[in-house]
Amino acid sequence: MKHFEILILCAAATFVASCNAKKEEVKILNQSDFLMPPVAEIIPDTFVNFGEERMDNYFWMKDSSNPKVIEYLKAENAYTDTVMASTKALQQTIYDEIVGRIKEDDESYPSFIEGYYYYRRTEKGKQYSVYCRRKGSMDASEEILFDVNKMAEGKQAFIFQGYSISPDNSKAAYFYNETGSYAEFTMKIKDLVSGENIGFSVDGAASAAWANDSKTLFYSTIDKTLRSNKIYRRQLDEKSGKFIYEETDPQFSTYVSDCKTRQFVFISCESTNTSEERYISADRPKDEFKIFMPRVQDVDYSVYPHKEKFFVRYKDKQNLNGKIYEAPLTGYEDKAVWKEFVPHSDSIRIEGVDVLKDYVALELRKNGLAEIEIKPLDGGATQTIAFPEPVYSAGLRGNPEYDVQTIRYTYTSLNRPTTLYEYDIATQKTEKLKEQEIPSGFNPDNYVVERLWATASDGVKVPMAVVYKKGLKKDGSNPALLYSYGSYGISSDVYFSASFYSLIDRGFVFGIAQIRGGSDLGEQWYEDGKLMKKKNTFTDFIACSELLINEKYTSPNKLAAMGGSAGGLLMGAVTNMRPDLYQTIVAQVPFVDVINTMLDDTLPLTTGEYEEWGNPNEKEYYDYMHSYSPYDNIREQNYPNMLVTGGINDSQVLFHEPTKYVAKLRALKTDNNILILHMDMDSGHGGATGRYDGIKDTAFEFAFVLNRVGINK
Repeated sequence: MKHFEILILCAAATFVASCNAKKEEVKILNQSDFLMPPVAEIIPDTFVNFGEERMDNYFWMKDSSNPKVIEYLKAENAYTDTVMASTKALQQTIYDEIVGRIKEDDESYPSFIEGYYYYRRTEKGKQYSVYCRRKGSMDASEEILFDVNKMAEGKQAFIFQGYSISPDNSKAAYFYNETGSYAEFTMKIKDLVSGENIGFSVDGAASAAWANDSKTLFYSTIDKTLRSNKIYRRQLDEKSGKFIYEETDPQFSTYVSDCKTRQFVFISCESTNTSEERYISADRPKDEFKIFMPRVQDVDYSVYPHKEKFFVRYKDKQNLNGKIYEAPLTGYEDKAVWKEFVPHSDSIRIEGVDVLKDYVALELRKNGLAEIEIKPLDGGATQTIAFPEPVYSAGLRGNPEYDVQTIRYTYTSLNRPTTLYEYDIATQKTEKLKEQEIPSGFNPDNYVVERLWATASDGVKVPMAVVYKKGLKKDGSNPALLYSYGSYGISSDVYFSASFYSLIDRGFVFGIAQIRGGSDLGEQWYEDGKLMKKKNTFTDFIACSELLINEKYTSPNKLAAMGGSAGGLLMGAVTNMRPDLYQTIVAQVPFVDVINTMLDDTLPLTTGEYEEWGNPNEKEYYDYMHSYSPYDNIREQNYPNMLVTGGINDSQVLFHEPTKYVAKLRALKTDNNILILHMDMDSGHGGATGRYDGIKDTAFEFAFVLNRVGINK
């Protein structure tokens, strides 16, 4: 479901490959051109909810220990290999193109933290990053903290989730797993002097924060549903951790964190709409944690310490886009002494906050686009970093240091590689620090970027960004790929993708639909695409698809759509509702079995997501969710060509969802189009964990999309 991320054959028609100087006819193969695909065994299970009987022929597929399930998955993968065999050369070509657009030997721009410059680098031919630091100067000798390539040797999957450095710079708590799961990590502690692991390790750790003595570590652990629910404190030489706090409300998760000023350690409890903070002095780790402000339903707040005060980012139903208060370090319990620092605005959403000694930097979203503001604490004039282009994304990167005069931010657009800048607040000047390099060459002037507005079925205007090669004719003959997500308030920001240019350079129009369910146009945009308004997400995407067709950017027999996780739910919903609009669908790790998943509170994420989707144990929500759940609404009709992906170790969308979805589609669809399942038998929600293996996955998906419109070179 949430976060933290192809090929098949259809109608017996002949298309012209647009990428060749000399046009050649290409026959697009259909399902009937291959041996019969796997047929899943039907074992009916009957469920009764609110007097309604619901039959599920493939409920049995959720058991990965069942040999029949594994046998079916292997049969599906073998069938996929057969169907995709003719695209091997195309996959290799796309892979080589994408690799050619990335700087394989690269290094991030360093960040100065507590006397050290921290950075990471990649090496040509190696799958993972190397995390490093240098003391005092970038001319000092390099200290390798973690070489993830060595850590991952011999592993089919490996995720390095990050690390936390102790205040004395001598130790690091780090997180990793060997499954590709997004939720199940082991935490260990590394002595950065000896390079050896020390102290203790914790399986199922979800967060960590050091006390200032550099000996005491706070950490959280997950329960059987993978919800982070308990907090412990432990010194490195202790045999066991001391239990500190348990979050008993199944809709909430709890985590620990420190802060830039090193004043406090926080325990945060949060659901989709509500939060609560506890804290202690980082100098006194054995103190009792104190609640900053007791939780109130639909009040979401975060605390940002300054050495002389607190800043509180606050949101409730009357202030959806958020506001910021100043509160004193002592006496803050009386909210009457709080001062409004940034007022609420119906048109501007507060997206990020970074507190410095003399300034507060804000990342804001206005009309779907980012702005950055710097507000002096002495009451001086606010400085604004504005951006001239009509379509872009910018993100505040702040500064890990407290007493500084600079902030960093990134800027990107569909035809502008991501660039890191540093802004000097005193001089109001910007310096480019690092620009994403495209070794094979890239000229942004060769492409056109547009911002379009589609009209949804309820009259709401929905933004969409598109990019295509200059000179493209809008005559309906162009292939196109439309992408979106549309859930959890996660905006579908535009960005430069080295990968998608393998489609764009072959004549594709690439679009990103900024549909309701994300926060692209503010928090109300999110509210209007969740719970009992979830269908707005789907109808918005359909409206964007229709605009591309009606304005002759593409046509239904050339339009592909792609989305992953909750975006895979989007794919499943729109193909049930309007299969006639799409020629090809790529549903990546799709959340499609909405009713069964949300009724099973033993599964990961379920109870914590009642505020996103609704609780189907209540009839109103059950009926509404059942009316759009992709799996439950598959029916006898023609469907587009479809590639569905999954991961056997997926902790967010369990593997059985895409599996049973494909099985049911096979049984009911009435077309001759290609339907394939690509199940990663080694990894989880994000697919292959190494960067080169990830590019192979992308090349596979793009080859499927290209092959479906007759482009095989």
